Amino acid sequence: MDAELRAALAAAGATAREPVTPEGLAAWQARDVAARPRPGLARLRDGGRFEVAELRVPGLGDGPAVRLVSARPAGAGGGPLPLLYYLHGGGMVTGNAWSVLPRLLRELAEPLGLAVVSVEYRLAPGSPYPAAVEDGYAGLVGVAERAAELGVDAGRIVLGGKSAGGGLAAALALLTRDRGGPVPAGQLLLSPMLDDRDRTFSTRQLAGHDTWDRTSNATAWRALLGERYGAADLPPYAAPARATDLSGLPPAYVEVGSAETFRDEAVAYADAIWRAGGAAELHVWPGAFHGFDTFAPGAAVSRDAREARVRWLRRLLVDSPAEDH
Repeated sequence: MDAELRAALAAAGATAREPVTPEGLAAWQARDVAARPRPGLARLRDGGRFEVAELRVPGLGDGPAVRLVSARPAGAGGGPLPLLYYLHGGGMVTGNAWSVLPRLLRELAEPLGLAVVSVEYRLAPGSPYPAAVEDGYAGLVGVAERAAELGVDAGRIVLGGKSAGGGLAAALALLTRDRGGPVPAGQLLLSPMLDDRDRTFSTRQLAGHDTWDRTSNATAWRALLGERYGAADLPPYAAPARATDLSGLPPAYVEVGSAETFRDEAVAYADAIWRAGGAAELHVWPGAFHGFDTFAPGAAVSRDAREARVRWLRRLLVDSPAEDH
């Protein structure tokens, strides 16, 4: 583990490393909700620095309406903005669309002139698979249909997310490809939660050490999948590592730490994209555990990771002509 990150984790206390068990899931969810309250829109606007609004789009089929939070740097002009369509982390069982926005706006939207739409998808176990990914798809369709109203470029939408949100972004790229839905320009997969099978070497190697280890991971997957957990016929929209065809996907940015549970499944996913003839940029940050840049935003490796994400998004969305997408 990187020395700066190890020190930050130690300073955060032992609770940062306590695994989430099925018996303790409800209590962990309650603590996490308290730790990540939904900030009011006034605070998100940061004194007029950003324009922020909530909206709802219809669900698909019998699904409920999907709540979204739309944000952009104030005064951003020059035509429709590229869009980061973001799905928050939280193991599929917690998190919200509001609490991730301050960092996204500060670190990505403002320096690049991007709009952001953050998705409030339904959480497990109250709403198991396929609720979250279907909410993500309904929101994406709704945003693409309202692109002109929202001032965004429907041809320059990147699907993004961290942890559970990274897995959902990957699943959404597969789902929209197979349904013929809106065509994303890219997918930003940060420490993505991709594989329910818990078979990789890194899940065993990091057991009891990573901030999100195999016990926590299995607890979350069971909450999401119920009786389908580990099933041989599980669809790739539930666990993207199950996909046998990764052709025809948008370019991917795949990031993971070398000292985290998701390392091997993220590396394997990038490799599978390459084998299918697709484009993927893979970063394995040395000594980094799960959520490293949240625990230690000032660490050298955290700064490097943020800069790499910005460079990739700039090449994809800003430097490349719109007609290329």
